[in-house]
Amino acid sequence: MPQSNAKPPASPRSPLPDFCSLPVISALLVVGALCVTLAWLAPQSTRGWRGYSVGMLFVEWVAMVMGVALCKLRPWLLRLPGLLPYAGVWLVMVLIVVLGSILAQGMDGMLQMQLVSHSSFAFVRDNAVIAALLGAAMLRYFYVLAEWQARLAAAAHAKVEALQARIRPHFLFNSMNTVAALVRVDPAAAERTVENLSELFRAALGHDDTHAGTLGDELQLVDRYLAIEQLRLGERLRVRRELDDLPMDAAMPRLLLQPLVENAVRHGVQPLREGGEIVLRGMRHGSTMRIEVDNPLADNPATRGSGHGLNNVRQRVAYHYGPRANVEAGPANGRFVVTLHLPVEARHAHIDR
Repeated sequence: MPQSNAKPPASPRSPLPDFCSLPVISALLVVGALCVTLAWLAPQSTRGWRGYSVGMLFVEWVAMVMGVALCKLRPWLLRLPGLLPYAGVWLVMVLIVVLGSILAQGMDGMLQMQLVSHSSFAFVRDNAVIAALLGAAMLRYFYVLAEWQARLAAAAHAKVEALQARIRPHFLFNSMNTVAALVRVDPAAAERTVENLSELFRAALGHDDTHAGTLGDELQLVDRYLAIEQLRLGERLRVRRELDDLPMDAAMPRLLLQPLVENAVRHGVQPLREGGEIVLRGMRHGSTMRIEVDNPLADNPATRGSGHGLNNVRQRVAYHYGPRANVEAGPANGRFVVTLHLPVEARHAHIDR
């Protein structure tokens, strides 16, 4: 089995959570609200609704300031080596709580609200201890979550590489025989076939199975594959394209459509003596697009498919697009139709699974 010398892509994950994201900000606000609520429900608590409301306002304000500060400081904290970014975040959290507590103590004295019944030092100390404990617990949670996401991403990447390696290359052997037959009869056609094969090899052996390609690129690969099969099957292979409504610049993983077209040729057209027509149909509906690969159904297929090609496409669609996309396949009106429902994304859009 050939092995590649290419290095695996570096993991894009960061040792710190994105403090600018809504989930992290929400976590800070929720934890703060729970702390105030638990303190208010404690048996020794003597504060009523007024104290609870002011305490909630103070804690949520501190949490918001903390989130904004960590969001702005994150690029500098990421420059620290090892686990020091977490220590830096912890120190920032405790410092903000201490400064906020000193400010709240001063405002309580100036406004004579008498919400702080004990000394200023005890108030600041208690809040700092609570912030230190909760901050350490939250950072531990974020660290474990980051490690779990890294393992999940690594497993998913390995799975996609395995799926990519399972794309059937059987047509390449047939194509080489076609090239050998054309070398003396039609050297120009043989040269075009070699060029088409080289592009298909480049796509099949590539390691950037991401949104680096577009729908237009994928359809060009499909055309190259069909051009090779046209030389082998001649007039038995007929192709009709109805793809004018599709956005050709939409992002698409490499070799997503080619296995479906290959299945259509192998199981739909090749077993029929008279051949058949493959229909590539597509249309756009707002932010989604529908792509169909339609081929005739052979009564007695020459080879029974294992389903690897279709399963490959299903799993890759699930990996790249998540629940926003799906694949449907089955007989319809005497033909076999595979339908892909995919979101329309820009070429450099991030996948949100």
